[in-house]
Amino acid sequence: MNLKQELQQLNDRLDKYRRKLAAAEKRGDQAVILQFKQEINAVTKQIAHVKGQHTRQLNKQGGDVKALPFSRVLTKAEQADMGKLKKSVKGLVVVHPMTALGREMGLTKVTGFAPKEF
Repeated sequence: MNLKQELQQLNDRLDKYRRKLAAAEKRGDQAVILQFKQEINAVTKQIAHVKGQHTRQLNKQGGDVKALPFSRVLTKAEQADMGKLKKSVKGLVVVHPMTALGREMGLTKVTGFAPKEF
């Protein structure tokens, strides 16, 4: 299971526990309230761990892409015909600024990274 799916499942469990906690508080059931508070704390820790893993993975991927010797901003024409561009440039990695990797790298425009000049 990838990190995004795991994070989604953990967030779903957290939401479920919070709803059950609210219902238990409404009933005044102290034993159940304590149990769900512990569950919420455990799931919150797991979510923080998974988010940390995801951030480390993005940092590593961003470092690998930035390590490529050549990069430049892609023109609108190149962006329009991405298939042709990728066929002509071997090893091209295109990073869009609105993706998680693009935000992590701090990009403002669609940028291509390649092992040699294109």
